[in-house]
Amino acid sequence: MHQTDPDEQTADLDELLDTRASRAAAASTSGGASAWFRSRPVIGGGIAVLGAVAMLLSTQLDLGNIMVHVGIEGMQATILPIIIALAGILAVAMPAHRIFYGVIVLVGSVYSLVAVNLGGFFVGFLLGCVGGVMVVSWAPRAAAAEPESADAAADAAPLPAAGDVDAAIADGSHSADEARGMPVAEGRA
Repeated sequence: MHQTDPDEQTADLDELLDTRASRAAAASTSGGASAWFRSRPVIGGGIAVLGAVAMLLSTQLDLGNIMVHVGIEGMQATILPIIIALAGILAVAMPAHRIFYGVIVLVGSVYSLVAVNLGGFFVGFLLGCVGGVMVVSWAPRAAAAEPESADAAADAAPLPAAGDVDAAIADGSHSADEARGMPVAEGRA
């Protein structure tokens, strides 16, 4: 067996970690289409738009001489799917407001049961509800946070227990702020 120097192994490990970190950084800052899709609730918005299309298509039915519409002259059957589709598109375009648009999709989908031929014969209703729930529940991926300095690590330190604080104050060795782990301004006793 070949013995290697521990310093050489550490250098190889550091090089490997630096390579992986640089690849991950390059992938996250590349700004490609996949990064754009990951930063938005695209699937939920798309399903909501499909539900709106199903509702809109259910209003354009001809059964012989009968045109199927529900509502005042079919106005709700046209406007409601447009509102749901617009909310799905806006949820993708502005992910910061996704909860608002997702709730609009959900409310519109539930109301479509009454206003638009049983919600597009239940297909549009179900797609709208699933899309709205996916938009509301979507959350951006959290970046891996690393402490940048010793101060960040010190800030993350746990606070002392209440009994320890009371004992330090009663002992007189610390002020109330010092005992709680809070910074104390210089010149203050």
